[in-house]
Amino acid sequence: MATALITHADCLDHITPDGHPERVARLEHVLHALQGLDLRREAAPLVDMAHLAYVHPQAHVDAILNGAPDQGFTQLDADTWMSPNSVPAALRAAGAVVKAVDMVLGGEVGNAFCAIRPPGHHAETATPMGFCLFGNAAIGAKHALEAHGLNRVAVVDFDVHHGNGTQDLLWAEPRAFTVTSQQMPLWPGTGDPSERGGHDNALNIALPPESGGAEMRAAYEGQVFPRLRAFAPELIIISAGFDAHQDDPLAQLCWSTEDFRWLTEELCALAQELCGGRIVSTLEGGYDLTALAKGARAHVDVLMEAAS
Repeated sequence: MATALITHADCLDHITPDGHPERVARLEHVLHALQGLDLRREAAPLVDMAHLAYVHPQAHVDAILNGAPDQGFTQLDADTWMSPNSVPAALRAAGAVVKAVDMVLGGEVGNAFCAIRPPGHHAETATPMGFCLFGNAAIGAKHALEAHGLNRVAVVDFDVHHGNGTQDLLWAEPRAFTVTSQQMPLWPGTGDPSERGGHDNALNIALPPESGGAEMRAAYEGQVFPRLRAFAPELIIISAGFDAHQDDPLAQLCWSTEDFRWLTEELCALAQELCGGRIVSTLEGGYDLTALAKGARAHVDVLMEAAS
């Protein structure tokens, strides 16, 4: 089967102020790195409002839908901004993950990668933050549960920053198991291993600054993979951030491109063992453009190998 690449040009029209790390060039570099690959390329739809309602109250949705300025920028918090075309980009980003879930669970493709922005894993129930407006991965997880009738969905987030939004959105959902590995200490300050979810359905892996691939691999082999096997998900959603790379300017972990490749291989093997290989991956962070492009290419290369 094929790997789907789901993206949309609207995601390139979400503009941030000069010097902002979450910039258009991120997605441009990812898409360039994936040129020429034998992927099933699909346009991300605008997400249905009912899908946003899986995890966000209407007041939050309305605030985002009405928050874009006619020109210039609207600042939502210290580092989260909207520009005139941010709303279509955010709706496409969430819509990409919903479409990916539909395609994978419908048997159209073996797995899928959503090359989108803005990212989503910091958006909490009623709070946009950390460059994120809607909780893309959490929306996809709830869609798999509610629309497709799955009983267990796992979200694995290997972004260097804690996926506080995904954890918040799925905290009280016993059918969802959220795994996040993150540098600690680091913004946003959440993600301590004591945070275990409302139903013991969250696993937080704290990685110290300057640690590298060896520490990450040991943590996943010793803690993450056994918990995933015990949970036995019917779908795995990956929040794929590439900012744990040693060259990333926003953090101090020391992963290499090969570490991202290894982790993707292990997650694909686990998905094959537990859920017929069904994986949906969505882009989160990664702010060194070269490292981001190389990490995303390695990630998608492995997805393609797993789906073939």
